[in-house]
Amino acid sequence: MTFADLGLSPELLKAVDSAGYTEPTAIQREAIPPVLMMKDIIGIAQTGTGKTASFVLPMIDILSHGRRRARMPRSLILAPTRELAAQVAENFEKYGKNHDLTLALLIGGVQMGDQVKALDEGVDVLIATPGRLMDLFERGKILLNGCELLVIDEADRMLDMGFIPDIEFICSKLPETRQTMLFSATMPPPIEKLTKKFLNNPKRIEVSRAASTNSDITAFKVKVGTRQKRETLRWLLNHDLVETAIVFANRKTTVREVNQSLRRHGFASGEIHGDMDQTSRNRELERFKAGDINILVASDVAARGLDVKGVSHVFNFDTPWHPDDYVHRIGRTGRAGAKGRAFTFVTSQDAEAIENIEKLTGLSIPVFGQSDVRVELKQAGDASESESGAEPERQRKSRPRKTKSEEIRPDETGTEETKAPRKSTSRSRKAADEGNDRERGPRRAKRGDDEGPTPAGEWNGPMPEFLGVSALS
Repeated sequence: MTFADLGLSPELLKAVDSAGYTEPTAIQREAIPPVLMMKDIIGIAQTGTGKTASFVLPMIDILSHGRRRARMPRSLILAPTRELAAQVAENFEKYGKNHDLTLALLIGGVQMGDQVKALDEGVDVLIATPGRLMDLFERGKILLNGCELLVIDEADRMLDMGFIPDIEFICSKLPETRQTMLFSATMPPPIEKLTKKFLNNPKRIEVSRAASTNSDITAFKVKVGTRQKRETLRWLLNHDLVETAIVFANRKTTVREVNQSLRRHGFASGEIHGDMDQTSRNRELERFKAGDINILVASDVAARGLDVKGVSHVFNFDTPWHPDDYVHRIGRTGRAGAKGRAFTFVTSQDAEAIENIEKLTGLSIPVFGQSDVRVELKQAGDASESESGAEPERQRKSRPRKTKSEEIRPDETGTEETKAPRKSTSRSRKAADEGNDRERGPRRAKRGDDEGPTPAGEWNGPMPEFLGVSALS
């Protein structure tokens, strides 16, 4: 089946073709025809299945006929995070380039002035996070009684973030005759209740088992001690053919500390978390997409909706507290038919969390071991050179993917970062990172946690001893 078989207009098909897509995904094949027939739908699909295009494409054709009016958007798309809302806007711009449609993006962290101006001029598509939409509605800057189409995206994430009361309020202000589409990876009881209240005889589409993981992703759990996480992360970055990677942590402070540690060791990394303003978050995402950095350390603000092509690896530096977050985190890799690898660091304190993840997904995640290493480990080599972390120039040349910014640059996110002059001893490097590792307890007498990176493919001997030790036993 091709996109032409779905009943889309020639102008839209041309835009889809120029974007490089020829065959629709399963959710697109099932959802687009009923949307074009103006039916309500419930779409249950895991992340990375092409869900966004399944409602963006038919909406463009539906909205191509009609007239926009000031402060009265013709359609509304609700997204849980700024990043997901921006991603949806990018899809409309890409696929709607042959149509005369205007859109407004209402998200927090940016000035309201331009958003209000766009609403005053009239928009066909309004993409918003619930908080900013409620703010402007209460100020009398927007009217919802002319909205013909409503999309609630990532409904289960809305539930997790406490947005369901806001969504119910917004739905109550919309015309009863509207068309409504709801998409979610899972369908907990509160979301089922929401669909019964606000959708009219919806068509239910489920293209994969709820909470299932992508078969294109090879997942491992890495049993480590808390003090070994950073050394383990650097070892894997150097030895698993990493091209681009997202590293997830549970806390914003951990995101900052891990990024600073990686940068000190010569990795081209950046960070994104909820304490950053929207401009800084957008800048980091653009650097990641452009290849200026190839490692992005993130909190769960980036776990959903972030669509970056070619992410080869996901690392869960912390085991997710909520099992659903595991599915969405690792879903950043293995997208659009590509293969990906996901590593979850598991300490003795994470036994219950990883058990809940395996129960939700119905899969037993294998433990990463010697046979899973993808770069041949060399027994020969200059041991003293590897141990000291010397020769930074050769380390840069051995990086799995050469990026545009090899050198450590001033932090562009607004987070303070100072870089002491590099010294040749491992003791000085350990001391430089001591302040960020206090929660780890006493330092090990052997190879320090924050010694310099070992060149890729030149590890002297087998895997580090700690990767073969069970932290759960």
